[in-house]
Amino acid sequence: MAGAASWSFNENDFKLIQTHLQAFLRDSNARCALLVDRNGQLVATVGERPQFDPTAFASLTAADFSANDQLAKMIGEAEFASLVHQGERESMYLADVAKRVILVVLFDQRATLGLVKLKAKAVVGELNKVFAEMFNRVGTEAGGQQKGLLEGAEDEIDKLFG
Repeated sequence: MAGAASWSFNENDFKLIQTHLQAFLRDSNARCALLVDRNGQLVATVGERPQFDPTAFASLTAADFSANDQLAKMIGEAEFASLVHQGERESMYLADVAKRVILVVLFDQRATLGLVKLKAKAVVGELNKVFAEMFNRVGTEAGGQQKGLLEGAEDEIDKLFG
């Protein structure tokens, strides 16, 4: 599983991600949405500024999601596509995005779990499209670089032995 080190997004990708997340927050009444890669790196934050260390939070979120993947396998599931941590005043909803990123939604009594889950399903679909396009673009670039490298090596071998 690749983390953020193996892909990156441009300014347009980032703006599109932010637009989708802002619309999601507006429609769900959630307070904050974070994107965290599976290695625990914070990718994006939209909404109310968290009152905690976002770097530590991102790392713990990735570990939590990973641990729950293992629990899913133990009970015969391939994975849990989403998780809920419901508290008395604050709650979290976590959802897989493109098998590489975790959407973390922080919400309080202003939002219901049902509404957050409903709206999250739609935004995850939109984010999956954005990330798929990004990964395809990066894969194409990497493939082109690899091909160019191999062609150069073949030319050098031909010069040496030709």
